[in-house]
Amino acid sequence: MVQREWAPERVVDEELARRLIRAQFTELEAATLELLGEGWDMTVWLVDGRWTFRFPRKEFALPGIGREIALLPGLAERLPLPVPVPTLVGEPSDEFDWPFYGAPFLPGRELADAGLDDAARVELARPFAEFLRTLHSLELDDELPVDPVRRADMRFRVPRGREFLERVRAEGLWQPPPLVDEIFEAGLALAPPEPGSVCHGDLHLRHLLVDHGRPSAVIDWIDLSRNDPSVDVVLYWGALPPEGRTAFVEAYGGLTNDQLLRARVLSLFLCSVLALYGHHEGLPSLRDEAVAALERTVS
Repeated sequence: MVQREWAPERVVDEELARRLIRAQFTELEAATLELLGEGWDMTVWLVDGRWTFRFPRKEFALPGIGREIALLPGLAERLPLPVPVPTLVGEPSDEFDWPFYGAPFLPGRELADAGLDDAARVELARPFAEFLRTLHSLELDDELPVDPVRRADMRFRVPRGREFLERVRAEGLWQPPPLVDEIFEAGLALAPPEPGSVCHGDLHLRHLLVDHGRPSAVIDWIDLSRNDPSVDVVLYWGALPPEGRTAFVEAYGGLTNDQLLRARVLSLFLCSVLALYGHHEGLPSLRDEAVAALERTVS
């Protein structure tokens, strides 16, 4: 059996989640648990319809969940869209020796499940751009890692993009056009950026939630870092039609051609990863949305 990159090191199933929550948060009944999502690094349970509990699946996510716990409450007060606010912080124990936390539930659906047409996607552009403009202009005294997963490093990211796109092609999910090679070659020629802005760091199709056609929350902040703003602009390419891109730039302000190119390389990489993940994990809506996002990125 092939071991996928997203295979977990630990899985917190329903019964374990219930035991951990009841042991540390006696005020919660934890009568109902609904699996909200599983990704590369977290298992997420909706508890009693009110609390979203995040449990790490891999050890590499531990520094990131620590930053979420420490910094998201303060960030939430300064951002124009809701973000998770860690409120019930679980301590490592004999049964599960990694930290976890519960945050008030934020309504919304992933883009893959929202069924948005192009007109609705255009409506996302301005509030999403305003969110990013605010985030990227924040001044934080807290120390943040600098580009911790090398998102902005094109000499690392382009080969990874080519690797995953070849797997997408080999599995018959999408046939990359010649323009993809041109984008990658141009990306390799970019000079290293100045990673000075506060960035989400992993803002792809699964991490912007929408509700009734409006952005409703930005989730999964374990890659919170200092970086070039381009690393957060992936959805400019993967989620927005041309009219939406125009509205995004009008609301966000200046984005250089180099930043847009770097974001385009990242869109090819991340959407390839998500297409493969959705394909292998039985998530056809995510697979299809990711493939559509690849097509938007080169259109």
